[in-house]
Amino acid sequence: MTRGFYHSQLSRPGAVLAPMAGYSDAPMRQLAAEAGALWTVSEMISARGLVLGNEGPDLTLGRPYAGETNRVVQLFGAESEILAEGARRALGWFGAAAIDLNMGCPVPKVRGRGGACLLQTPELACTLVTAMRQAVDVDVSAKIRLGWDSVRAVEVAQGLEAAGAALITVHGRTSAQRYNGEADWDAIAQVAASVRIPVVGSGDVRDLKALRRRQRSGVAAVMVGRGAVGNPWLFAQAAGTRADAPDAAERAQMALRHARLNAEWYGEHRGLMQMRKVLPQYFPQRPEWREALVHLETLAAVQDALECLTGTTFGAADAGCGMLPAPARYDRVRS
Repeated sequence: MTRGFYHSQLSRPGAVLAPMAGYSDAPMRQLAAEAGALWTVSEMISARGLVLGNEGPDLTLGRPYAGETNRVVQLFGAESEILAEGARRALGWFGAAAIDLNMGCPVPKVRGRGGACLLQTPELACTLVTAMRQAVDVDVSAKIRLGWDSVRAVEVAQGLEAAGAALITVHGRTSAQRYNGEADWDAIAQVAASVRIPVVGSGDVRDLKALRRRQRSGVAAVMVGRGAVGNPWLFAQAAGTRADAPDAAERAQMALRHARLNAEWYGEHRGLMQMRKVLPQYFPQRPEWREALVHLETLAAVQDALECLTGTTFGAADAGCGMLPAPARYDRVRS
């Protein structure tokens, strides 16, 4: 029985890595976890795909890296039986520390199948959470927005609490806003004050200054998404284990390690194609380097480019990445 995961993790300071399609994969989760993230959340996975589709225990979106712990698996869907069985499979196959229901994704392809659409039918959302909670012996949580096209997050959060959610994450925008405008942290604070379970706040946390400000908003923790891309040090700073910012050499070393992790996880070609959107973000103060970093096709080319741009000389200690192949099944894994 592993109920109480969130309560345990929130006993120390820190921040949480958000679920981000195309970003919060195993390599990024590993770097965030090593830096001190309270927990990480997988990319969103279709419960219907797990139960009725062709997805299995080798699904890359759900598969943990070897030794991964403190990883929450996020599911989306709108059917109680499917989500309950999806939660069971996510737990058995992927060794999830907790299961999260996505109620915040605003993209059109998810509409009618869960995501932010559930904010229009909070009674259904509560039924889904209850079904998931009854299906697994780990914490079940939900990630919501402030509402569909108007703010009703307090009402939704109170219903989810009554349904058995162990934690709620609130992104400070409505679904209609997508990612436009500023996240409303006053509204997030109102949600946190309205329920007895922990509330995690999310939205526009791009740097340490913003993170510190949001930690004082009455939330149990802060979730970081785009601000963590190319910046795993933010989790160490949030945990209080690091105060200084990385210099160019350290950024180059981490960027190379991230590229190596990607190459081992996906294969060199695919892994480096995906790194093209990430590598420039390791050097936010040097936008002129972007062009040199978005066309690299081999690890050798990545290393050469980083050495040339930053003046860093990589040694033997930079050669390995520390990720081992994950086992095929996780029937008895508990994080």
